[in-house]
Amino acid sequence: MLFGLQPARWHPALYALSVWQKRASRKLEWWFGSSSFAEVRLSEPLPVRVYKHSSKLMRAACTGDELSLQRGKVQNLKVAVPLVTGLIVRPGETFSFCRLIGLPTRARGFTEGMELSLGVARAGVGGGLCQLSNLLHWLVLHSPLTVVERHHHSFDPFPDQGRVLPFGSGATVFFNYRDFRFRNDTAAPIQVRVWLTDTLLEGELRTTSPLPVSWSIVERAHRFVRQNGRLYRSNELWRETRLKGHGTPLLKTEKLISNFAEVRYAPGPGVVVHEAP
Repeated sequence: MLFGLQPARWHPALYALSVWQKRASRKLEWWFGSSSFAEVRLSEPLPVRVYKHSSKLMRAACTGDELSLQRGKVQNLKVAVPLVTGLIVRPGETFSFCRLIGLPTRARGFTEGMELSLGVARAGVGGGLCQLSNLLHWLVLHSPLTVVERHHHSFDPFPDQGRVLPFGSGATVFFNYRDFRFRNDTAAPIQVRVWLTDTLLEGELRTTSPLPVSWSIVERAHRFVRQNGRLYRSNELWRETRLKGHGTPLLKTEKLISNFAEVRYAPGPGVVVHEAP
């Protein structure tokens, strides 16, 4: 933080200076840091699928400005997907979302989509790219890859209309200092593949030989709570590692994420809200 102030309280010039400083610092780290970043691509898929997932491109019943921003998001994904797909993360290498995508600008084909910034949902060039980082994070959670940098929103902006993944399982990005990164600490290469259909963003991780285990994500302790007049949502995400076959015995359980975020909508009927003591 700049001068110990909250971003929403900054003068616009101070906020812009802080962003510039953080972006410059991250670029120096890219150039001179110790990480070895994945850069090699392969158009053909590696032979073994580790995990696959997809998400809908358009929210249901969008109209007006929201529909325009949803279409802008799809355009942004069309530009971003070719920059990621086919990437081979070799042993010891790190995947950096922001390094691969670069700064979203109109000159590069990006347009306005919805982004979440400073506590509000608003239009921004490159908005909607978090759908891609969210999908990649979910894939990584079901793999032997190691998450080394991941950020999440400090608020919950939308109700669970059509939500498939647990609350708080995403990975938000903002070029370039709020990055999503993971590292390959295994002995085999892992390939990232993403693509678009008419209705879906799809992705998978692939490798060279079958893995002996599989992973699943379990949500625990989910609840809404009112505290000091504000509504919050919390949960925990745990990962279970199981040996494939033989009744899939449980090998390991680990807590990955604890979420606590302010809610920016009225919960629907039937939602229980707990009062904080």
